[in-house]
Parts: sequence; C-alpha cells; structure tokens
Amino acid sequence: MASSLLSLSTILFIIFSLQPSFSTSRRVLDVHATRQHETGFRVALKHVDSGKNLTKFERLQRGVKRGNHRLQRLMENMMASLSVDSSTTQVTSPVHAGNGEFLMNLAIGTPPEPYAAIMDTGSDLIWTQCKPCTKCFDAPTPVFDPKKSSSYSKIPCSSSLCKALPTSDCGSDGCEYLYSYGDYSSTEGVLATETFTFDTVSVPEVGFGCGEDNEGSGFNQGGGLVGLGRGPLSLVSQLKQSKFSYCLTSISDETSSQNPTSTLVMGSLATETANSSVYTTPLIKNPSHPSFYYLSLVGISVGNVDLPIEKSTFAVDSDGTGGMIIDSGTTITYLQESAFELVKKEFVSQMKLNVDNSDSTGLDLCFELPEDVGSGETTIEIPKLVFHFDGASLDLPGENYMIGDVKSGLVCLAMGSSSGISIFGNIQQQNMMVVHDLEKETLSFVPTKCDQL
Repeated sequence: MASSLLSLSTILFIIFSLQPSFSTSRRVLDVHATRQHETGFRVALKHVDSGKNLTKFERLQRGVKRGNHRLQRLMENMMASLSVDSSTTQVTSPVHAGNGEFLMNLAIGTPPEPYAAIMDTGSDLIWTQCKPCTKCFDAPTPVFDPKKSSSYSKIPCSSSLCKALPTSDCGSDGCEYLYSYGDYSSTEGVLATETFTFDTVSVPEVGFGCGEDNEGSGFNQGGGLVGLGRGPLSLVSQLKQSKFSYCLTSISDETSSQNPTSTLVMGSLATETANSSVYTTPLIKNPSHPSFYYLSLVGISVGNVDLPIEKSTFAVDSDGTGGMIIDSGTTITYLQESAFELVKKEFVSQMKLNVDNSDSTGLDLCFELPEDVGSGETTIEIPKLVFHFDGASLDLPGENYMIGDVKSGLVCLAMGSSSGISIFGNIQQQNMMVVHDLEKETLSFVPTKCDQL
C-alpha cells in the first residue's frame, strides 16, 4: 500500500505576519504596454487570522467555518441563478464568491493611502470603502477620501468597464454600481479610476468601485477587495497580464520569529521557474460562471487504490452547475458528496488509527492519535493522496491533506463534501507556486518552499 510518513511537527499552523510598507521610490507599470515589456510586481500576503491568539484547531475551525459558509452561499446562489426565461437556458445572474482567506497590502490614490484588501480569485471587482460613506463596516485602515487624491476620476456610463458590471445605473455621479456576493455581503457606490500602488509599483487608471454603502460581515478583515477572477473588471484583466501566481506558506504553528509570508506575483515574474516538477492542467471555462477558474479533475487515488468515481462527477453540467474550481479563499477541499464518501471510506480502510466520532473539529473525518504521541518526534503512516487532473497527477504532501493536533489528540482529513460544485482549497495548495497562464489557458502547480521566495 502506498503511504507516506507524516511528522506531527510538520502539520501544525503558521500565523502569517505582515506590516504595511510603501516605499517613496516607486516605478510606474504601463497598463497599455505590450506583453514583451511587462514585468509585473510581487506583493506579500497574510492570512486573515494572522496575529490572533488562536490554537491550531481554533484557526482550522475558523477557516472551515468561513469555507462552509462560502460554499453554502455559493451553492444556494448557483441554484437560484438557474432562473430561465421561456426562450433560453442561459443563467441570468452571475455568482461571486466574496470574502477570502488572504490579505494583500496596497495603496490607493495620489498621494498613496495604504490599506489591506482581501485577495479573491472567485470574483472580479476591485473596490474599497469611500467617503462620504452612508454605511461602512469597521476596517483596520481609514476609509478612502477621493477628494484628497489628485488622480481620482469617475468613470462615464459609456465606458467598457461600466458595461461589464453585472448591475449598474447611470446616475448624477456617472456609473453607479451594485455588486453582491454569495454570503449576502455587497458593495454599492461609484465606479472610478485611480492610481494603485503594489509594493513599489504604481499602476495608473485602474478601474475600481468606490463603495459608499457596504454591507455584510464578510469583509471586515480588510478595507476592500481585489478581484483576480477571469472577468474584465478584475485586476488581472485590467493590467492585461497573461500570467499571475501565488504561493501560500504552510499552515503550521508559528514556532519562530521568521514570520513567513505568502506571495502574490503578477505578470511575467509569475513563471514556473526551473523546477523539474511542474504539473500543468488546462483551465476550463464555464460560461454560466465566467469569473471562476475551473479545473478538469478526472480521478482520485488513495494509497494504491484508484477510486471508482464516475467520470461525470466533476464535469460542468449543461445548466452551469458542477465542475471543480480552484480557490485561494476556501480553506479545505470540497468534493461532490459521492466522491467524498469514496475518499472517506478508503482513508478509514487504510489508516491504522481509530476513527474519532466526537465531531469536535467541524471536519468530516478525524482519527485518534496514539496515546504516546507528544512524547517526542512522532510519525504516523498515512495513505498517499493523488488528484488526477487532465494531464497532471498531483501527489500531495501529507501536510496538505492531514492536519494533526497533539493537544486534542486528533489528526483530521482536510476535506469535506459538497453538492453543486467542488472546490480545490488552499490547504491543498500550500507550498506550491500556483501559476495561472491565461494566454495558454493552463494552470500549473510547482512544488515550492513559499517562505523562501
């Protein structure tokens, strides 16, 4: 039986740490430049629970709770969006994931005002809270005042960005928008352009939502959101960059003062590097939900067992439901219920530990650790887990799917079940450079020590 040895010291959580910092020495990225001259930029990311006095499983439970809520609202909105008229079977309203798990520090305006924004690969709109604010949530950074910026400009209703909005109106302030998310959160305001600064790189004339009425609890970790989806409003599309990547550090305990941070890379800097282990699979498009990055998952192996999963299980259905998306904003991986039950059954069969039935973690499958665990460096044997994507079989490291906690005496499978859509979560992506190549329409996984970038 194929298995791997997993040290409990490698499956703990890291708290990410990042202090906002913007250099006075900046360079300008020309969004109208040809691709041959593009360079891009690199931005550090921090986890939304960074710096909080939480235990390992408290952090896991918070992430799972957010992920469950995100998934639930996403599925409900997908089903609700299947309202059709008498002449078409096209979905009539888009679905945006909303919230997320990682924050990026950036600055807006001239002079630049720093703020932290949620990075979201499941939506498109870039936005921040703006004055005058009729309804704003509490945020760790001040509300942006466009009157204090010399580079702020409202977008006319005739612009292509205004027309790309799912819901807009032409009012006295120009292009007015309403953008709703799957968790009932929303932002409403005026579409404008502004200079955004990422690390030391300034990007002029970025279209964004200046939100004056922002509701919901999904965004109070930051002062707004940066959409990295596939639609025309996203940062990726506006910068006309054909590549971007992110590298998420291991979700382990913070055991040193190094404070490892994750990384977002935009543009030609987002390469697959010279690593000999590059796993590349096509990106699939779903016209019903064009913002999401869909992958073609064709099978799963546990140990030496190829699970008998129906080929259609992870396919996008004709009504736009189904399929698998890769998402930085969801903590664990969710599989269609029938497939997850096969994974769960095989892990129970192959693990040499007792199943925990206490339901204390919020995860579907946990095992009891041996009684002598914690008396030193301890290893446990776990089955290998391989995701077979179209053209790439991804053999995951043990810490990317089994999470152990000595204090609770449990080790748990970081996966769950779903219906309507499957999601490849960020725990499964940790310590990999995840490269989105939008020109080739591929996604590559490159094993990488993300804290050493």
